[in-house]
Amino acid sequence: MKKSLPRRTFKKRGAGKSSDAKAVANYFSRLPEPARTTLQTIRAAILSACPKDTIETISYGIPTFKHNGGIVAIAAFKNHCSLFPMSYFVIDRFRAELSRFEVSKGTIRFPIDKPLPATLLKKIVKGRLTQMSEKAKSKSHH
Repeated sequence: MKKSLPRRTFKKRGAGKSSDAKAVANYFSRLPEPARTTLQTIRAAILSACPKDTIETISYGIPTFKHNGGIVAIAAFKNHCSLFPMSYFVIDRFRAELSRFEVSKGTIRFPIDKPLPATLLKKIVKGRLTQMSEKAKSKSHH
């Protein structure tokens, strides 16, 4: 009498709220292929560069990675996927490496079947984290 589908277990990182984890899992489960696999690949690369207690949540309807504020967000659309680094600084800093992707305002777009390179993603996340900690530092001095 076992009819429940095998749930893919999402490894919980840190003490994220389980409702957040569920919402993120739901977001991915609704994505068609190849967007789902592409975004999962992106998500894994982002998490590998994030601090251990980073929280994944759904913000503005899309998966968002937070650690003392929003780090980056990702989303899949009909014809492309997007990375939202939440900062023009990071986009400017890596503009040369992003030149083969479509970059507009605060968004980096890439094909639904071609994830951004993991090395580039990690650089973007690390750059964003550095920027965030420097901002926090300058705030605490005033």
